[in-house]
Amino acid sequence: MHALIPTFPAYYTLADKLGWWALRVFAVLLLVFLLLPILVIVPLSFSASSFLAYPMPGWSLQWYHNLFTSGEWARAAKNSFIVAPAATLIATVLGTLTAVGLARVQFPGKGLLMSLLIAPMVVPIVVVGVACYLFFARIGLADTYLGLILVHAALGAPFVVTTVLATLQSFNHNLVRASLSLGASPLETFFRVTLPVIAPGVISGALFAFATSFDEVVVTLFIAGPEQVTLPRQMFTGIRENINPTIAAVATLLTIFTTGLMLALEWIRGRRA
Repeated sequence: MHALIPTFPAYYTLADKLGWWALRVFAVLLLVFLLLPILVIVPLSFSASSFLAYPMPGWSLQWYHNLFTSGEWARAAKNSFIVAPAATLIATVLGTLTAVGLARVQFPGKGLLMSLLIAPMVVPIVVVGVACYLFFARIGLADTYLGLILVHAALGAPFVVTTVLATLQSFNHNLVRASLSLGASPLETFFRVTLPVIAPGVISGALFAFATSFDEVVVTLFIAGPEQVTLPRQMFTGIRENINPTIAAVATLLTIFTTGLMLALEWIRGRRA
């Protein structure tokens, strides 16, 4: 119990102590406010009712059974696990190489190039979806897996670039010079010296890219055809046309999956620290 009560420095006034507690109480209340809608959905996925409503008449696993036996949901899950890993791989490779290149050299317009590279993070996603659809429709990539993967990779690459660049801030470039002076090729130096050191940043960026692709729905609505429906798009369709607790079951599983990704990210950060 005493460990939960902080020891304040002697120069802290009563106002400082009250402000310290008020800030933490506000943070906890804000966290509860943000998490409560998610936590409310979880019990509804076990409801015996055909509607998303409280109070629940009873408990049932029928919606999970419906989820795992439905051809539409199975196809959507398959598409998500095709598109997200492929987009993550492309985003990770291109983002890592871009970050390493930017960290090594200085040139005029570097700030402008960085702004262009992270533009997908700040441009409204609807604008990205419309622009990609108009461009991909002209070159035949609309309604294709390749088009969807390329767009998701473009959305995830900025996360890889920023996280790897942050890792490279503390990277000792003398290690690269030493490796090259000992006869290693630039490619060997990258894989045997640079990459092992920046691996936590690369993995963190890859996780963010994967989560971005796996949860993306707006661009998918514009680019994907009937055969490329992903889980988020299937959820959107279900909410619009025939809402039932199967949506809550999918949301619960996705919440657990995303939470697992975030815990893995925190574990990687802890290992790096």
